[in-house]
Amino acid sequence: MLTRYLPYRWRTHLAIRRHNRAIRAILDTPPIVPADDGLVLFSMIGTAVLRPYLVAVKSLWRQLQRGRVVILDDGTLTADDKAVLAHHCGNPEIIPIASVRTGEFPQGGTWERLLTILDRRTSEYWLQLDSDTVTLGPIPEVEQAIAANRSFTLLGGSDAEIGALPLADIAARLYPQGPQDEGHIQTRVESRMGLMQGDPGWRYIRGCSGFAGFAAGNAGRSLAGAFLAELKRQIGEQGATIWGTEQITSSFLVANEPAPVLLPSARYLNYWGAPWNGDAGFVHFVGTHRYDHGCYAEQSRALIAALQTDRTRAET
Repeated sequence: MLTRYLPYRWRTHLAIRRHNRAIRAILDTPPIVPADDGLVLFSMIGTAVLRPYLVAVKSLWRQLQRGRVVILDDGTLTADDKAVLAHHCGNPEIIPIASVRTGEFPQGGTWERLLTILDRRTSEYWLQLDSDTVTLGPIPEVEQAIAANRSFTLLGGSDAEIGALPLADIAARLYPQGPQDEGHIQTRVESRMGLMQGDPGWRYIRGCSGFAGFAAGNAGRSLAGAFLAELKRQIGEQGATIWGTEQITSSFLVANEPAPVLLPSARYLNYWGAPWNGDAGFVHFVGTHRYDHGCYAEQSRALIAALQTDRTRAET
């Protein structure tokens, strides 16, 4: 196609428009019926991802059949967007991002999302869901984690199945050549974990904050603040503000929860443009491969069709 010769930013813009057109029927599916039952389905969204978000949250709700919806408005939601959300998500609580007190933590980079969870999970289980996800089928590992009040995380990949390990072990196993000064912020931080001077019992999981559960009643900001201080010591004040440090901190926090659940990467996966196992229950369409091969749209439309079938069965 001629579009492949366009600059990446233009191609992405066109892909987003095509995807939104392909999933417009999500607006014709039955609304979520929320329940105040101790589970919060939480996402940070804006006007640009309204339709994909509805696919994400409705596909998750279809499997769980529980929880209430809370949304962190990135500052771009319009009055029309909020009306759509009120109808489809049972009049959800919408938190303005400007109302989140960041204090010692960076602003932006989804830090406000993590801080909201830490501030408010005292008596409810908070499940963080990215808008670029589709729940394909049963997710018993997630249901069991919620029922047992155990935190969970999507893994970054199969290499993360080494589990939750002490920081020094993570650095030694994944970066035997020592600290890295170049590359992704995750590489820079993880390769320095053996140098961190926090609690010797600290552990880390190479996770993905696109889908993570935070058990009710566990630590608030204090542990995150201690880890942030070590981040700043290792990569500098400015480095700690780079996009990706929130995800690293989220993974760190889950690793240090009691008995965290690591979702098996064969069934809960990040999409990198390759086919997945037919038993997959959840896909995070992340990064530059999001729209490859039309898989994201295909799975979204399958979900929409399933929701419409559910409505027809309920009416008969």
